[in-house]
Amino acid sequence: MIAPSILSADFARLAEATESVRGADWLHVDVMDGHFVPNLTIGLPVVEALLATTDIPLDCHLMIDDPDRWAVGYAEAGAYNVTVHVEAAEDPVRIAKDLRSAGAKAGLSVKPDTPLEPYVELLGHYDTLLVMSVEPGFGGQEFIPDVLDKVRLARDHELKVLIEIDGGINLDTIEQAAEAGVDCFVAGSAVYGADDPAKAVERLRARAAREEPRES
Repeated sequence: MIAPSILSADFARLAEATESVRGADWLHVDVMDGHFVPNLTIGLPVVEALLATTDIPLDCHLMIDDPDRWAVGYAEAGAYNVTVHVEAAEDPVRIAKDLRSAGAKAGLSVKPDTPLEPYVELLGHYDTLLVMSVEPGFGGQEFIPDVLDKVRLARDHELKVLIEIDGGINLDTIEQAAEAGVDCFVAGSAVYGADDPAKAVERLRARAAREEPRES
């Protein structure tokens, strides 16, 4: 699965940006509040506008303080998958229940320096595990390969979650992430920095499936 991140799109043309990646599995939406991470992006009103313009399922990644209060609003608006950070959640089990009750899939994310082992039991309440492969807050960062150990750990525990990875995913890094066991790949500049974003999505999908050879 490929989830283009609109963090790398032109915010003045978001409707066009969503249309340009038709065929993507999910559309990744980074919500940042300027507190949990040192950046400020978009919030619920923009997500609601996006929901009205595309039928691509929205994958809302909430990099915000107090997700216990705010996360369910994204589910109620119609987001397909809503992910909160374990570092910010006060009651992650309750959040998962609330998100599911509101009709969304529930996702839990961990920063690169956050170990996964203490939260393995929590993942039984969640549908998605989002492993951050860069420090959250800004796009265009370099992939951190060490985080793939968390993916392998989740696979070793045979957790029934979809494993997603976010940060530095491109044609060079997607293969090693796929080999580690990732199911869904968030890609920003690798998609929206391409001349044809839709073709970029398909190339990433093929590379993850090892169907596209590397260029010599």
